[in-house]
Amino acid sequence: MTDILARRDTSPPGEDSEEKATLLAFLDYLREAVAAKARGIDDARGRAAAVPSGTSLLGLVKHLTAAEHYWFVWAFEGADVPQPDLGMELGPDDDGERLLAAYREAVAHSDAIARRCPDLDTPCARPAGKASATRSLRWVLVHMIEETARHAGHADIIREQLDGSVGR
Repeated sequence: MTDILARRDTSPPGEDSEEKATLLAFLDYLREAVAAKARGIDDARGRAAAVPSGTSLLGLVKHLTAAEHYWFVWAFEGADVPQPDLGMELGPDDDGERLLAAYREAVAHSDAIARRCPDLDTPCARPAGKASATRSLRWVLVHMIEETARHAGHADIIREQLDGSVGR
C-alpha cells in the first residue's frame, strides 16, 4: 500500500522533563494521530457514518476542534466568544481541507494559551463540563489528552474500515 498511513506507527514522545512540556508533547502526539487519519481521505468517505451513532472521521475532527476551543479558549481563557458546539454533525461546507485547517488553528491557539500560563494550577476563567466545575489548566490538559486519545482510537478504526489504512 502506498498510502502514507500504511507506514509504521510512530513512538510516543520522549519528553519527560517539565510537567507542562510533557503534557503538551503527549497531547500534540495524539492530535497529530487524529489529523493523520483524516488526511488524504476523500470527503465522501470522510463524511460517511462509520457506526450506527453516525460518527464519521471528519465529524471527529470537527468535534475535537470544538473541544479545543471549548476547554482552552472558552473555559480556561474565558474569552468572550459563544460556547462551542461539541457536536459531530457536518454542514454542507464542511470538507476535509477546511476541517483540518480549522483543527490546526485551534491547536495552535490552545497551545499558545497553555504555554502563556506559568502555573498548571491556574483555574479556568469559568466553570465548564458536565459538572460545571472550575478546573485547573493541568486538568484541562489531562482531559484533552484523554479526549483526543479516545477519538484517535476511533479514527484509527474508522480509517481502517474506510480504506484499509493502518498505522500513522
